[in-house]
This record gives sequence, structure tokens and C-alpha cells, in this order.
Amino acid sequence: MDLKNEKMATVPVGKLMLSMGIPMIISMVLQAVYNIVDSAFVSNMEQGGEDALNALTLAFPLQILMVAVGIGTGVGANVLIAKSLGQQNRELTDKTAGNAIFLGFVIYIFFLFFGFFGAGAYIDSQTDNSVISAMGTEYLSICCVFSFGMSMFAVFEKMLQAAGHSLCSTIAQILGAVTNIILDPILIYGWLGCPEMGVKGAAYATVIGQIVSFAAALIFHLMFNKAIQIKPRHFKPSLKIIGMIYSVGLPAIISQALISVMTYGMNLILMGVSENMVTAYGLYYKIQQFLLFAAFGMRDAITPITAFSYGMGSGKRINDCVKFGHLFTFVIMLVGCVVLEIFAVPFSEIFGLSGETQALCVSAIHIISISLVFAGVNIAFQGVFQAVGSGIGSLVISVFRQLLFVFPFAVIFAQIAKADFQMNWLLWGVFPIAEILTAASAVIIWRIISVKKNLKFAAYTNS
Repeated sequence: MDLKNEKMATVPVGKLMLSMGIPMIISMVLQAVYNIVDSAFVSNMEQGGEDALNALTLAFPLQILMVAVGIGTGVGANVLIAKSLGQQNRELTDKTAGNAIFLGFVIYIFFLFFGFFGAGAYIDSQTDNSVISAMGTEYLSICCVFSFGMSMFAVFEKMLQAAGHSLCSTIAQILGAVTNIILDPILIYGWLGCPEMGVKGAAYATVIGQIVSFAAALIFHLMFNKAIQIKPRHFKPSLKIIGMIYSVGLPAIISQALISVMTYGMNLILMGVSENMVTAYGLYYKIQQFLLFAAFGMRDAITPITAFSYGMGSGKRINDCVKFGHLFTFVIMLVGCVVLEIFAVPFSEIFGLSGETQALCVSAIHIISISLVFAGVNIAFQGVFQAVGSGIGSLVISVFRQLLFVFPFAVIFAQIAKADFQMNWLLWGVFPIAEILTAASAVIIWRIISVKKNLKFAAYTNS
């Protein structure tokens, strides 16, 4: 394959990033639909809506972990496939794809067993309310037992994106999201002659939507992804290739999983202040997911384009990836921040909130949203770090923004809020502080990486 005829090598980076990034942004935003749509519908159940909403909030960190493992594995495969395509190494490309599918199956088996044997204990660790516990366990068990749609879609989505077919992955994601939205009221409320299933219906709507996305992605891969030709021998596990996948993928998994850890930890800290704060934080996080996932979508465009450029040895294109990646991510997050600040009250009303809980949610929106612009900087840097093989750099950013600069401040501010509940807003201020400190750290880390890998001076023969 002649690199000069390959769009990943010749199309201007800014144009290429938009053409690939917009479908990826839509795809990632639609992933957020699964969680927020379920919450919106169950919160409006005639009976037990608030308990159901709390149940889904408690299940949310584990769902994020499931997505983290699937997407992280896909990211590792994405980078290796994109890099090997840039190097015109067809055999490595096909072996990577086959091993990624194998890993997707292994991931499903793990969560299948967790759904049967661990879901109840996980939910019980966060609440003593038997009603909420029963709802949360029922919802999470179904999501885990039928999670093969999620884990396999994550792999095929990244394979399509790595070869430049991001539109196909977006269409697959749209089909699943629309399926979920349609089935939610039918199964939750018992419309069209279906039995009223409540929280269980929300879970089934979610997994059916995920299965639809996987089926569509598989069909698109077989029809259009000619750059990857998987044969039976490519499914044989290769420790070398799996190691290469997870050299980037494991830090990506940990980075995503830290969202789960942070949410779980904040639930425990906030519960010590007010149960309403847990509900408010859970709902805000689901609202802001649309923006975070939009940034993740742009990051997923930054990663394969930068990895391809790194593989072909073009320092100029790598530098352009950094420039345009940050520019586009900044614009996304700035616009999102403004929208959240303006429409804070209407967003909180989607879930039927009122009184103190609504006031806390609105306060969270106004304060935490400030952090989004800085979060965009950090997320863009993570995509670049992954692409040039510095998964550790990406991991460090996640540790900083979701653990190191979050929990110490949260614990201190929680004590202040316990003494004077009027100071509860301080807890929302944890997130802008964490993102600002992390952004400053990310700039320093990039300078270290760029010098170490000789990227700063674009010292490449093909640039």
C-alpha cells in the first residue's frame, strides 16, 4: 500500500481530525445515553422512582469499570493497528485484530461471573437500604451477565476507527442507542402490552442496545474493513501481541477505571455529609458525561492519527496532531461549559428533582462545569501520550485528575461541610482544583516525553 495514497498519511491533520473526530464524538456521546436515559426513565416511575435512581447511581461505577476494560483493550488494539498500518505491516495488523477479539471474549467471561456472584456484594457495600440494594443488584446483574455486546462492540469499534471507518462505528453506536431509547419506556413502564419490569426493564433495554451495536459493527467490519483480514490463525493468543496491546491498553484501562474508583469514593465521602449530595453528584456526573465523552471522542481521533504519523515517522504531522487536538477539544469543552452554566436548572429538572436535591445538583453544575475546559486539555494530552507509546504518561494524568488531586481535598472539604452544611459547595470545588493542577502537570510531562522521544524537533526523515 502506497502511503502517499493513504488518507491517514496525506490529508491535512486538521481536516482529517475533524472528519474522523466528529463521527467518533457522536459515537462516544451516544455511549453516555445508555446511563442517562435509564436514569431519566426510572426516576419518573410511578412508584419507587427515587429509590430506583439511587440504585442506578450505585451501579454506575461498576458499569464505568466494564466500559473501561472494553474500551481500554480497544484503545490498545487501535494504536497498534494504526501504527502497523502506517508501517505497512499487514501480518501484525491482522494478528492484533484477532487477539483483540479473543481478549473481548475473555473480558465478557469475567463480567459474566461477576454478574452471578459479585453484583450483590458490590451494591451492599454502598447502602443499607434493602429496597435500593435489591434494585441495584437486579440491574447490575443483568448488565454484567449480558455484557458480551458491550465488550465485543468496544473491540470492533476501535478496529473500524483504526482503519479510518469511524462513520461505520458511529452508525453502529447510533443503532444501539436508539434501540435503548425505544425499549426503555416499553420495558420499564409496560407499554405496548409488555409487562411492567421497572429497573429490570432498564437493564434489558441497555444490554439489547449494546448487542445491536455489536452486531452492526461486526457487519460493517466484514463489509468495509478490508485493511484488516482476519484468518482463524490470527485468533491464537500471542503473549507478545497481547503485551503490546496492553502496553498502551492497560494504562488506558486504569485511566478509565479510575473514573469508577473516583465515583465510588466520592459516593462514600458524600454519603457521610448528605444522601442528597450523593444523588446530586450522581446525576451531575451523568449530565457532564455527554461532554466528557465528546472529549473522549476527539481523543479517539487524536490517538490513531498521531499513532499513524508516529509509525510513518512524520514529526510535522505529530506536532499538528497536538495543536489541532487541543484546539478542537478546547472548543468542545468551552461550548459545553457555557451550555451547562446557562441551562443548569432545566437539566436538573429532567430527573424530576425538587427541593434540596435540585439545589445541590444546580450548585454542582455551576461549580464543577468550570473544570471542563481544563479537563479537555488533560484528555487531549492522554490521546497524544497513548499514540506515541507513553501509556504511563496517560496513566499519570488520570491518577492526578481522579485520585491524587481529588480525594485529599474532598476529605478536608467534607469535614468542613459536616460542621456547616452551608459550605457544601466546597466539595464541588474539588474538581476544578484537580483539573487545573493536572493540566499544569500534563504540560510538563509532554515536554519530558517530546524530548525523550525526539518529537519536539520533528527529527524524522519523512517529515
